[in-house]
Amino acid sequence: MAPSAIAVTALGPESKAEIGRTFGNYKEQASGAQAFNKKLEEEGDAHHAKANYLNYLPVWDPNEKHPPLEPFKHIEHGLDADATFPELLGPSVGREDLTTTTGTVISGIQLSKLSDSGKDQLALFTAQRKVLVFKDQDFASLPIEDALKYGEYFGRLHIHPTSGAPKHHPVVHVVHRGIDDKSGELLLQERTSTVTWHSDVTYEKQPPGTTFLYILDVPSTGGDTLFVNQAEAYRRLSPGFRERLHGLKAVHSGIEQAESARARDSIVRREPVTSVHPLVRTHPATGEKALFVNPQFTRHIVGYKKEESDAILKFLYDHIGFGADFQARVKWAKGSVVVWDNRVTGHSATLDFSGQRRHLARITPQAEEPYETPFEDGTQLNGSANGY
Repeated sequence: MAPSAIAVTALGPESKAEIGRTFGNYKEQASGAQAFNKKLEEEGDAHHAKANYLNYLPVWDPNEKHPPLEPFKHIEHGLDADATFPELLGPSVGREDLTTTTGTVISGIQLSKLSDSGKDQLALFTAQRKVLVFKDQDFASLPIEDALKYGEYFGRLHIHPTSGAPKHHPVVHVVHRGIDDKSGELLLQERTSTVTWHSDVTYEKQPPGTTFLYILDVPSTGGDTLFVNQAEAYRRLSPGFRERLHGLKAVHSGIEQAESARARDSIVRREPVTSVHPLVRTHPATGEKALFVNPQFTRHIVGYKKEESDAILKFLYDHIGFGADFQARVKWAKGSVVVWDNRVTGHSATLDFSGQRRHLARITPQAEEPYETPFEDGTQLNGSANGY
C-alpha cells in the first residue's frame, strides 16, 4: 500500500449508527476514506465515467501531522473596497438576487481575472449579500497552486484537521462522495435529516471569513447547498432578546469532529482545540452584527448552567434552522464557484443524490478573531434589508 493512502475498512450500518450516537450534537456528514473507491474514481467502469478532476481526488495520509495554529494579523480587504463595485458589478455583468436579503447569482465575469481592487470589492459584496454564486468559471481548471494563491489574498489558508485533500495540497478541503458512496443513507438510519447547519471550523481561534467552494463533479439532481443569513437571523430577534445575548460567550469545540474521524479510522492532522467566542459577533467591513452559534461546533454558554445554556442554544438553532425566509438554496452547475462570508452565514449540504458523484474543493482563508461591539437599540440596524 502506498504511504499516502490509508487502509480502508468498511463500516457496517451498526457501526456507523453507533458512531452517530457517540458524539452528541455533532452530526458526521463526511464520508471519508472508508467510502472512497479509488479505482472507480480514477478509472470508472462500464457504467460510470471516471472523475473529471483526478488532481483533486482526496488522499488521507496518516503520517501527515501539523502543529497548533499560531495567531496572525488578518487584513480585512472589504474595508478597502469601492462600494460602487465598478469592476465586480460592471455594465456587462449579470446579477440576479436569490432572495431580498440573502444570495446573489453573478454571470459575465471571471473571478480569476479580478484585480486586487476587484478582489476587495468581492470581499465587501460577499459580506453584504452573504453568499455569491458565480457561473461559468475557470477556477477548477486552474493549476491548484494558482487557485491557492488567489485564496491567500483573503487570509491565511486553513488546513482542515480531518478531511481528505489532494496529494501535496493539504490546504485544499475536498468534499467528495463517490458513485457507490452510501454514507448519506447510513446517516439516515440514525437521523431524520441529513441537513447539518454549521459555520466552518468555528472551533478555531480565528475562523474563516471569505470562503470559496467550486464544483468538480456535479450530480444531475440533488446535492444543493443551503445557506442561512445569520445577520438577518439576529435582526429578527426582539431588541430585549438581542440585548440579553450581548456579552455572552460560548465554547466551540473541534474535539467531537476529531473523535468521529478516529472512530472511522480516518486521520487527524492536528490535535483538536476549543475556543471561546461571543454569541453575537460584528463584521469588520459592514458593522453588521450576526449570531455566531451552530449545532455542529458550539457546545455551551460560558457561565450558564447546562439547562439554561441548552435552552438558549436550542432556541437559536431552531430559529436559524427554521428561518426559510432568511435562507437561500444554491443549485450547483458545471463551472460554478460559490463564495460566502463564514462570519455571518451558516450552511449545510443536502445528501439526496445517492448513486451519483459529488466532488467539490474548498479554499478557506481565515479571518480575525471574532469580536463584538456594544449593543445598539433600535429597529433599523446595520445591514438591514433596506440598506447596508
